[in-house]
Amino acid sequence: MNRPTALITGVGRTVGIGAGIARKLASNGWDVALSYWSAYDERMPWGSQTSDVEALRNELSEAGARVTATSANFEDSAAASSLMSTVRSAHGPISALVLSHCESVESGILGTTLESFERHFAVNTRASWQLIREFALQIPPTGGRIVALTSDHTVGNLPYGASKGALDRIVLAAAREFGDLKISSNLINPGPIDTGWMDESIRTACLARQPTGRLGTPEDIANLVSFLLSDEGAWINGQLLKADGGFSS
Repeated sequence: MNRPTALITGVGRTVGIGAGIARKLASNGWDVALSYWSAYDERMPWGSQTSDVEALRNELSEAGARVTATSANFEDSAAASSLMSTVRSAHGPISALVLSHCESVESGILGTTLESFERHFAVNTRASWQLIREFALQIPPTGGRIVALTSDHTVGNLPYGASKGALDRIVLAAAREFGDLKISSNLINPGPIDTGWMDESIRTACLARQPTGRLGTPEDIANLVSFLLSDEGAWINGQLLKADGGFSS
């Protein structure tokens, strides 16, 4: 039996949400194509984990998945099309697109530079639109699924929040525009997931707002993505789902 292929973006670290999603889908019978961009990780507090991509590729292969991993700089307007072509050459048609990549550098309205603003919109908005478009153009007759990770963190984080807000509208539009292609399209807002970016003060503050008494994990989000990609989740379309353990309530 042929395994369907899911393209998951933003999978550069074994502790990230994208890695958690890849593990879950591989265990569910999916082949996975991953994209990553080490230069982004190098600018972040956790730094580039140069061995993580290969370690995750080996782990997923051992779980039975066919795996490819491609470096993609989504600031480049040609990157989305190039990535799709590479993945299709290796895997054939892509049945699911999971957008978990991002540019996220905190700054407020007064402190945001033009360079940072444009980089956020290039990566979080433009590249996501291009990937969604390329995905729909190659969709097999059986249809497919789009799931994108989003955020409502805007205050003090203008370029990230604004670019994610624009992404939301694109994904929700796809739910209507791609109905005849049998593509469902949804967003997940996971709230704060500690994947290495939290210091102790942030962790304490987030825990104080969590009615569940714990922070979310990549596995929590992977479970929801898995459901949305399953036959049981096929009727869910055009939704922005908050899966944050009550953080936003």
